[in-house]
Amino acid sequence: MLGKGSKIYSIITGSCPRCHDQSMYKVKNPFLFLRALDMHEKCSNCQLKYQIEPSFFYGAMYVSYAVGIAFAVAAYIISKYVFNADILMSFISITITLIVFLPVITRLSRNLWINMFIKYNNDARNDSTS
Repeated sequence: MLGKGSKIYSIITGSCPRCHDQSMYKVKNPFLFLRALDMHEKCSNCQLKYQIEPSFFYGAMYVSYAVGIAFAVAAYIISKYVFNADILMSFISITITLIVFLPVITRLSRNLWINMFIKYNNDARNDSTS
């Protein structure tokens, strides 16, 4: 369910949505801010071009809004119900969470966006290894 071949695997790992064999990102660590969004042009395994069309990842901005809301809600619930924080401290914890996790949210949004359009193809993976 969570291994190669599932959308969740590709979304969480940032691997190629078609073959799941290569990371789409040049740097694995999203917290290296200057290079966090540097992507390979295409997959070295199945040759999938990641930038499907010009400005393709602009659509990921809409996804990042929803992902950011999910992170904010999680931060609120944790601060309010685990640490019994007041509204000001909850707001501060949401703000800090969104700033700290910005590169993760951005990558996750890109991964979700491209996985909406490309599906896993086991044959693409097998053809390139033979």
